Amino acid sequence: MYGKAFAPEYQGALTTLSVNSSLTDVLEAGTEQLRAAERAGKPGEVARSGLAVAEAQRRLGRVADADRAWKASYRAAREAEDVGAMAWALWSGGTLARQRGALPLARRLLQLAADLGERGGDIVVRGYSLAGLAETGRIQGDYEAVGRLHEQLLAEARRRGEARHTVWALEGIAQMHRNTGDYDTAYALFEESAEIAERADDRRGHAWALRGLADVVSVRDGDTERALELLSEAETTCRAMRLSSALAYNHKMRGNVLYRSGRYAEARALYEQALAEFREMSEPRGEALSRLGLAKSLARLGRDRGETAAELADLAGTLERIGLQHARKMVAIAHEELGIPDTGLALAGATEATR
Repeated sequence: MYGKAFAPEYQGALTTLSVNSSLTDVLEAGTEQLRAAERAGKPGEVARSGLAVAEAQRRLGRVADADRAWKASYRAAREAEDVGAMAWALWSGGTLARQRGALPLARRLLQLAADLGERGGDIVVRGYSLAGLAETGRIQGDYEAVGRLHEQLLAEARRRGEARHTVWALEGIAQMHRNTGDYDTAYALFEESAEIAERADDRRGHAWALRGLADVVSVRDGDTERALELLSEAETTCRAMRLSSALAYNHKMRGNVLYRSGRYAEARALYEQALAEFREMSEPRGEALSRLGLAKSLARLGRDRGETAAELADLAGTLERIGLQHARKMVAIAHEELGIPDTGLALAGATEATR
């Protein structure tokens, strides 16, 4: 049995904030509390209110502000000798690093956060940090290494009745099944995560689950209209909560759905929109995936084959620099799909492309 979803990253005087609070509200409340704590000379409260500020800035796509905020939170936590708060600040920094595409840094910071969480007896930050490590590996396509960790974290979350973490783990496992072609299992897991999120009033988790369901409905069933309906429902939540990154990924997925149905001009417009959104928030993974969808759409609309080949080659290098093991396979699939000769890209890894 799961209780109401809660946001453990909102701490100290900010525990009254809901998991569904809009990010602008979180930022305003966090900044106000941060200034009050600084005036009062309370470094522990500075650290904890600063964490909320860092997370709001990160989720709003304000990378530079988020980077300054998590580092300031860590310094205040260290001054207060608060090991748990130090772990939370490192978790925020590691999550930001992953968002920015700095995957080796993300792994280092998240491992440090998990170690500090264990040392300080904070099982929640330990769990969130291990989840961050698992998600980083999943994004890279290293499913064998992180699949067991996802399952372990899912079992722990179920045992404690933590709805939000259960939803996260289910969605991560579902995504791996989807990417390896097991669409029925992926659908069932996304469906379960959507149901748990809805009952627990976890609107963010529900929006991500709907995106996953839309993807499977599109690729497995070819049901374009149902997929678009699910994405529209998720978009309403993203806009209400100001979930900038989730909204951009929603738009990219809408482009995927339209591309699969042969509506290339519409897909192009969505990929261009998502690309601009990802660039604004400095999120290289989303940017690269949007570029790939856009390149494929433009090719279908008659773009010069040489230009498309050059774009795909540049994308392969970009994705490899980010550290995605499945990058070559993604681009190779695009070459095959478009009938454009591959100049030697290796077929290795998993895929999260637009097919």
